[in-house]
Amino acid sequence: MASNRTNGALIDPIQFEVVRSALTQVAEEMAAALRRSAYSTNVKTRQDFSCAFFDREGRPISQAFTQPVHLGSFVELIPTSVATYGAENLEPGDMLVVNNPFGGGSHLNDVTVFGPVHHEDQLVGYVASLAHHVDVGGGAPASIGPFQEIFQEGVIIPPVKLVKKGEMNEDVFKLLLAQIRSKRVTTGDFRAQVAANTVGARRLADLVEKYGLKDFDEYVAAVVDYTDRRTRAEIANIPDGVYRQSGFLDYDGFTDKVVNLKVEITVEGESVFFDFDGCDPQRRAPVNSTKAMTFSACAYALRALMAPDMPVNTGFYRHVRMNAKPGTVVHAVHPAPVVGGWETQVRVNDMLFRAFSAGMPERVASSTKAMMAQAGFGIIDRDNGEYHCNYEALAGGYGARATSDGPDAVQQHGQNTENAPVEEVESHFPMRISRLSLIEDSEGPGKFRGGLGMRRDYHFPDDPATFTVLSDRDIEGPQGIFGGMAGRKAYYVLNPDDPDGQVSELTSKCVVDLKPGDTVSFQTPGGGGYGPPTERDPKLVLKDVIGGKINRQRAMNLYGVVIDSESNTVDTSATTEARNQLHSSRDSI
Repeated sequence: MASNRTNGALIDPIQFEVVRSALTQVAEEMAAALRRSAYSTNVKTRQDFSCAFFDREGRPISQAFTQPVHLGSFVELIPTSVATYGAENLEPGDMLVVNNPFGGGSHLNDVTVFGPVHHEDQLVGYVASLAHHVDVGGGAPASIGPFQEIFQEGVIIPPVKLVKKGEMNEDVFKLLLAQIRSKRVTTGDFRAQVAANTVGARRLADLVEKYGLKDFDEYVAAVVDYTDRRTRAEIANIPDGVYRQSGFLDYDGFTDKVVNLKVEITVEGESVFFDFDGCDPQRRAPVNSTKAMTFSACAYALRALMAPDMPVNTGFYRHVRMNAKPGTVVHAVHPAPVVGGWETQVRVNDMLFRAFSAGMPERVASSTKAMMAQAGFGIIDRDNGEYHCNYEALAGGYGARATSDGPDAVQQHGQNTENAPVEEVESHFPMRISRLSLIEDSEGPGKFRGGLGMRRDYHFPDDPATFTVLSDRDIEGPQGIFGGMAGRKAYYVLNPDDPDGQVSELTSKCVVDLKPGDTVSFQTPGGGGYGPPTERDPKLVLKDVIGGKINRQRAMNLYGVVIDSESNTVDTSATTEARNQLHSSRDSI
């Protein structure tokens, strides 16, 4: 009995599953090593990194799904970098470092370290680790400032040799660190990536030693073929048709013109094609997505509609077909700024799901926060003079689903990072998180409501600092679906509780110089609702009121649920009357 046939050879199904799981475990063990070795909160706690194994042709074979948004970046970055540097110039123990956005990468903070794996002088493949570094230089601490060309955003790294025959290339390393503010933390994160790759190379060498290179290659080919067949079958389950949707980013950082996005998805049989014709030209503003970022959005959306156990490798990626015209906000070309490309990417992701909702309403959630919600700051420690940088992407409301509410204050879609713990942030930096809470009444009302947004206040009591906001949702919150309403929009406020009333609302893309005693309040949006609010179970509305998630007035005005303030129970007759009035007023519009 065999489950696969590769190059005419039958593959034992049990052994096939053992090897397939082992390949996945290689990437997962790399991820564990990276997380445990890293210095920055962003990597070791928030898990803003990914690891993968590629075959000798540079095709992705297994990935650790720490950050699904990195899916597309790896696919093109590794083969392009190998071709640029020359595979013949790589020896056992070598590792390259690269972050080139226009060679298959994303924004400059996402730095990849990768190297070849050999067995008896024969190339087996490549192991790679990508981590979002808390600073890579440029015009603002944390390297996420709103600028107008790529050169202002940080150090641009073409494929260069960081590790030579197992030893750090100190000259290259010193050159990189000279551009970077947070040298100690960055040094630790780079060395953690090297350690992760070393672990991956060892585990792959063990597998090849056990099975022999010929059989190992056959199993790898069988895994790819298996994934290819399953992917075609899963695409066939998506209803045929042409799915269209448009959307926009609220603010580009420099002008009042929204950033228009548009997609047309064609599904026919076992084929799916994403066409982004009609998106705005790229801008001299931090809203340009690289080709890899946009590809990643397509890959994630398609994968999310498939069975949970679907493997992801080159057998899947070959079916992600996309047209994104070079020179647009979904395929930026040099020298466009791309630091905020993830803001566009997650909005594209949201747009793709809204498009698919026409054919798969039960499978698709309403709009999420649909912004990366990036916050960064730089501050110099008065005790030792060390320049500290911190970066995090904040959680928000998730969209409601056909059968359940959206979760409160979580990351969305391919953004799988964790919220940074208050205690950890405060222990590393001379500042305080003065408030961390859910935002009342921020949900998108619906039969099932969207998740609540989150408020996180950064207070700097004793020292000046530089704070950067790189986010979106200046104009409106996440849309509802099938009669659901939009969630609350985002707010960014300087000194929200100032006793003298010196409160200033910030834009979603700005750099602010803070004085001692200043506070920045970062308030993320709520998720969109699913279905008409008047169809929501009154008991669920009551539960949200008692839990402090919405107030009584909102319950009556938007959900048509009247709650007796003395008994904290639903007034059934008054609720029926209130909902009849809401239906009548909406029908008359």
